[in-house]
Amino acid sequence: MRSEGKVHLKDMTLPELETFISSLGKEKYRARQLMRWMYQAGVLQFSEMTDLARDVREHLSAIATLEDPHVVRVKAAHDGTKKLLFRLEDGLLIEGVLIPGRNHWTACLSTQVGCRMGCRFCLTGAQGFQRNLHAGEITGQLLAMKRQTEEGRKVRNVVLMGMGEPLDNYEATVKAIKNLTEDHGFGLSNRRITVSTCGLVPEILRLGEDVCVNLAVSLNASNDQVRSDIMPINKRYPITKLLEACRNYPMPGRRMITFEYILMADVNDSPAQAEELARLLKGIRCKLNLIAFNEYPGSPFHTPQREKIRRFQQILLDHHYTAILRASHGSEILAACGQLSGSMANYE
Repeated sequence: MRSEGKVHLKDMTLPELETFISSLGKEKYRARQLMRWMYQAGVLQFSEMTDLARDVREHLSAIATLEDPHVVRVKAAHDGTKKLLFRLEDGLLIEGVLIPGRNHWTACLSTQVGCRMGCRFCLTGAQGFQRNLHAGEITGQLLAMKRQTEEGRKVRNVVLMGMGEPLDNYEATVKAIKNLTEDHGFGLSNRRITVSTCGLVPEILRLGEDVCVNLAVSLNASNDQVRSDIMPINKRYPITKLLEACRNYPMPGRRMITFEYILMADVNDSPAQAEELARLLKGIRCKLNLIAFNEYPGSPFHTPQREKIRRFQQILLDHHYTAILRASHGSEILAACGQLSGSMANYE
């Protein structure tokens, strides 16, 4: 139940929806029909669910809602990236991003309004924390993207890397993942879902038990001193504990954990730190995404010189790591990693 007093069906997983439908005296298989209408057909009105009896539709219309976050602004970058501003039913604003790939698009979704992790390099964290998103508000961003943009209909990958720390909103995040991968829901392969975390160790271990998805860890430092300075979470879960959780995270087949490393000038970009990072990650089946810091107004950090970035990458390659210098899509419109803020001012 949410503010308007109606049941939000998209907050439920399939088993929960079956229980709800049964409580109305209806057959459990109606839940699967509902999911297909919600996630595959993308309808917003119960009256459109033509294989449900009229009395069922009318009853559901009276007690339940199919509402998604409302797209209020869209901004495009020269590289094709699109940033969308969503208004939630309580008036709060969040952002999501559509990122172009070779033959598909990736949807970057938010899980919280703001963030309480306080990473010093992240604009989202600078906004403070307002609330967690419900499961239906997480998946609803993708539904709205599909409904209102051509690119949204071509989404093949989903990354939970937008505003907020997904594992700080654990229950809703896991529900959203289950609906993204449910055959009667979005039907996405778990190979195409990635959860990014700053390093909530207990939740990393839970995640591996509850769902099968790709894990990306925002590492950003090669030692506790630097990481604690830029990422307060490291004081609670230092690097040793974080990497132990990563070693125990179940990755099926040949999949690898991704370590994201945002390079900031004169903070974490030295050759010595690259060597230290190579030693730190030894024995972990992983790859590294190196990301040049995306500057934003008022940022205390800066983008390193290209030569320093290349040198850092080469050291990792020399140690036989897969180290990719990831292109930052949409930085000109504050849509790149660490730049989302949910501010209407950025669309004017």
